[in-house]
Amino acid sequence: MRTDSGAAVIRPRWFLLLPLQWALLVGLGALVTAPWAARRPLSAENGVNRALAAHRTEVGNTASQALSTIAGTQGVIAVTLVCVVALLVLPRRPRWGDALFLAGAVAAQSAVFVLVTLCVNRSRPDVAHLEQAPPTSSFPSGHVGAALALYGGLALLAAALLRGPWRLPAVVAPLLVPAAVAVSRLYAGMHHPTDVLGGLLNGACTLFVMTRAVPSAGRFTFGPPGPRLPADAAAAAAATGPGGRRAVVVRHPHACPDELAARVRAVLNRHGYTEQQWTSTTVERPSGELAALAAVPGTALVVVCGGDGTVRACAGPLVGTGTAMAVVPCGTGNLLARNLHLPTDAAAALEQALAGEPAGIDVGRVHGDGLPATCFTVMAGAGLDAAMVRDASDRLKAHLGWSAYVLSGIGHLTDPRMRLTIQLDGGPVLRRRARMVLIGNVGALQGGLPLLPRAQPDSGFLDLVLLNPRGPAGWAAAAGYLGARMLPRRRAEARGTGTTTGPLVAHGALEYHRARRIDIAFATPQARELDGDVVADGTRLTVQVQPAALRIHLPASGPAPTPADARTPADRALTSGS
Repeated sequence: MRTDSGAAVIRPRWFLLLPLQWALLVGLGALVTAPWAARRPLSAENGVNRALAAHRTEVGNTASQALSTIAGTQGVIAVTLVCVVALLVLPRRPRWGDALFLAGAVAAQSAVFVLVTLCVNRSRPDVAHLEQAPPTSSFPSGHVGAALALYGGLALLAAALLRGPWRLPAVVAPLLVPAAVAVSRLYAGMHHPTDVLGGLLNGACTLFVMTRAVPSAGRFTFGPPGPRLPADAAAAAAATGPGGRRAVVVRHPHACPDELAARVRAVLNRHGYTEQQWTSTTVERPSGELAALAAVPGTALVVVCGGDGTVRACAGPLVGTGTAMAVVPCGTGNLLARNLHLPTDAAAALEQALAGEPAGIDVGRVHGDGLPATCFTVMAGAGLDAAMVRDASDRLKAHLGWSAYVLSGIGHLTDPRMRLTIQLDGGPVLRRRARMVLIGNVGALQGGLPLLPRAQPDSGFLDLVLLNPRGPAGWAAAAGYLGARMLPRRRAEARGTGTTTGPLVAHGALEYHRARRIDIAFATPQARELDGDVVADGTRLTVQVQPAALRIHLPASGPAPTPADARTPADRALTSGS
């Protein structure tokens, strides 16, 4: 199965369950009309209908007629058409997969119902009917089955597509409709209780078949086919079956070529993730259809094939959900993967990560003027860092990798310093000048340069550094200071003591702080970036840590958690603000 370009996928083999569903209902219908009809509890069914008929009221009769209209053939068709049109017209991109799922569920339920009634002939309950009885068998209830197929399908789509406080009401409300229809059919004397149960079974089985046959429900849209996978990847996809664990794979189409995609599929199959659903990123959808895919029950893993920007885009829908992420580092920088000690080989990184266990890492939550609230996993920056990322040549990045950023940065060394204010955890306002401000969830840059030597992805804090060298001597002091920390012994000292967190080091060229919340205001609009992606220039950044909000697979030798009571006195002093 493939969904590389967000294309709706149909798995026809699951439709083979519909004849089995028909056979099951025919068998049950035969049992309730002959062998079991005189046995309890079926022999007492008419008593239920008589009791309800004896307590009818005008209000109840009106409600029953309204529900009969809603769940009748014309009502179901009308609501289905409205929903299908809405799914195709209202979103920015038509949700063909969702529309196909909903219309298919209603149509399949109806087809099974008609075929069952041709084989089962059960009379209606022996009570006065509130409406004219159709010429079909009482078993199963067509109204109840159609209502569950339609409104149950809408509930599934709401569960997959919606977030926030309205999600639960949007799921529960449609499910109340088939329940109310079931009661109304008994109240109106149109069906026995077992007829209603048969209708519920027909609708539920149909929804199960459609969710398997059209896995795009709530998650994909039709689009142009993605790049063709090589033969071994196709073989791996053919091996995908319903018995394995479910993984969602987000693929950056340029960073993750076909050969790597094939290796990723093979690694996932070896680790038992045989049910794989792939979605590709686009400029408009940097995480593909992940938000809806990850919400599907049974999703055990999300694999992100791309760089830090793709990881950041995918982290947003996963924060706080408990669904684990695994990173396949195939971007330009791959700073998160480097800081988590993943191998540089992309497929090997996935292999080692899945051999380990998922652990919680912190996520930074950031917003500002012209910057809607979003998250980052590596760093947020403004000034020199963001200008360097913004002006790096795409052609050089393709040939030189992260070295292209270095070449871009050289052209910005003489940029004027920024004037800014900083507030840490609501403390005093600090007024500063700097060429760059960087807020990090992790500390090492390309080549292992420890720009934020105390930053750890599970510390519960964010580390901030201001770069403010003055003249060649200042640049030399900053470079010498950071270069010395790349030595193994000095690196261990930097992480084990508070001396490098200053706040001022390298003759004032570097200033360090640590906090849970950081508010920054610039005197003039500045270039800004998040995890290597440039965002709109602006004058404000508000960043707050979300501790252990993202579960991510780490190698067995990955970074050990840093418990709060293991922090040094210098750490604790910095925690309270600088």
